[in-house]
Amino acid sequence: MKFSKRFKVLAIGLTLVLTLGSVVGCDSKESEKPKESSQSQDKTSYKEATGEEAVKMMKKNKELLILDVRGADDYAKGHIINGINISVDDLEGKLSDLEGYKDKTILVYCNSGKKSAKAAEILIKNGFKDVYNAEGVKDFDYGLVTYNDITAPEMLKLISENKDAIVIDARKAKEFETGHLKEAINIPLEDTEKKMGELDKNKDIILYCRTGNRSGQAAKILSENGFTKVYNSIDGVDEYDFDLVK
Repeated sequence: MKFSKRFKVLAIGLTLVLTLGSVVGCDSKESEKPKESSQSQDKTSYKEATGEEAVKMMKKNKELLILDVRGADDYAKGHIINGINISVDDLEGKLSDLEGYKDKTILVYCNSGKKSAKAAEILIKNGFKDVYNAEGVKDFDYGLVTYNDITAPEMLKLISENKDAIVIDARKAKEFETGHLKEAINIPLEDTEKKMGELDKNKDIILYCRTGNRSGQAAKILSENGFTKVYNSIDGVDEYDFDLVK
């Protein structure tokens, strides 16, 4: 009887030891398990793009929005072609200007990739679905330009506020005849160098085309030849509902 009681006590003690060991073991394993980052837990996050990848995206995706989030001074010194400027500090206050791009691909860049990463996070948190943070312009040679890239609403505002501005449609004559902005004159891209002597360098020069590509090339030619007030609309007549005349 005494042996039986002693055996029961030992059995109970052994059970407690095994139970405690199991609990401690579980705690130990849980503490060793790596925690997932908030970014990995978030199914929607921005993606990184090297300079080479960014250039390929620019060539393949004509509807790509390129967003320079540096300050205005850095932008004026040189920016990626077709890149509009909204500094990272101003971005949250100007998200409504980008509403039409929520379902399109957005490529964000700065000098080093740090400010653009912050901007990319802001965009993702506000419902922009396809956002890339590109390698900075200090780390990759994109071939920068010095004219100003603007959106269609910005262009229309600039035209309405500046009656002396020269508005150039960079499409071919046949395209121009199908419909154009009432303020525009027609100088096809291929005639830019030949006709630029007729333009006043002291006036704002605003260009557009079908997609923003040819007008961007024309803007580059003008800026390389001493024109300092050059603006290119990244939104062409195929992408924005302009009020056109014939």
